Amino acid sequence: MIHKEGITFLLYALIILLLLILFSFFLFSRFIFFSILIFLIIHYIFLIFFFRNPKRNFSEKNYKKKEIVISPADGKIVEIQKIFEKEFLKKNCICISIFMSPFNVHVNRFPISGKVIYVKYHTGKYLIAWFKKASLNNERTTIVVETNKKNKVLFRQIAGFIARRIIIYAKKNAIVKKGDEFGFIKFGSRVDVLLPLNSIILIKKGEKVTGGETKISIIPS
Repeated sequence: MIHKEGITFLLYALIILLLLILFSFFLFSRFIFFSILIFLIIHYIFLIFFFRNPKRNFSEKNYKKKEIVISPADGKIVEIQKIFEKEFLKKNCICISIFMSPFNVHVNRFPISGKVIYVKYHTGKYLIAWFKKASLNNERTTIVVETNKKNKVLFRQIAGFIARRIIIYAKKNAIVKKGDEFGFIKFGSRVDVLLPLNSIILIKKGEKVTGGETKISIIPS
């Protein structure tokens, strides 16, 4: 299934690809033409692969008494650390950083159910996403969800060196469900999740996670 953010992009890319193939056919030798053709087809297949949107389902029926936090993105855990969050929570938190390479699914999903109480977009730079200072200097969004048990979970979409467009669907005061889409980042990026200090971390640095499925933390009642 192709994500809605990719449909228009893929259509324009297909038109450009067909024009390039046409020009190549008339301008170059047969060998060069077939080389260009193969390159363009592989490139277009990668674009289709990038905008894939697989279905993800997380069943909470076995975890009703626990607040399970799931991964908001596909990727690799690059950092788990205690930091002071100064934009909204203004307290020490556990920060889990997930790096998404261009080969990962780039759909972002709510890690927890509850009410959206804060949404903010920040302009910024395009440093390499796994740099620590990228979380404060890069283009990014900040979203905070308050759970039914009044715990606040903050998460950020952070643009990377290649990423040049962050899309966010989250709206303030909306009631959201864990696993639903809250945004999309194009071509490589990072998502940070900031949790209460008493959270039980279920993953470790270097581990690969699946957005909408992998359990990354339990917030005690």
